Amino acid sequence: MGECEPRNFLRPCLLLLLQERPAHGYDLVERLHSSFIDDTDAGGVYRTLRSFEREGLVSSSWCLSASGPARRTYALTADGKEALRHQVETLEATHHLVHTFLERCGALPAGSR
Repeated sequence: MGECEPRNFLRPCLLLLLQERPAHGYDLVERLHSSFIDDTDAGGVYRTLRSFEREGLVSSSWCLSASGPARRTYALTADGKEALRHQVETLEATHHLVHTFLERCGALPAGSR
C-alpha cells in the first residue's frame, strides 16, 4: 500500500489530471482543489512535478501567454501513462482491501468495535 497511502495520493491525482490534458502548475493546483484534495500545498505540487520530470513521467515546455508571463506546461509521457496505469491497479487493490476490512468491522456486534 506504500505508494498509495493517503500521504502519497497527490501522485496518482496529478498523473490523472495530466492524462486528461497537459497543464501548468497553477491549473493543476486549482483542479486538485476542486476535484480531490482541498488542502493541497502548491509547493508540494511543484515539487512533485519536478520529481515526475526527473523520473521521466512528465515532460515540460514553456508556453507564452497573451495575458501574463510564460508558464511551464507539463504533459504526461509514455512512462507517465504506464505509472498511472500501475497506480490505478494499486488503488483498486487498496479499495478492495479497505472495503473488506470495513465490511468485517460492520459485522462485529455493537459495542465491540
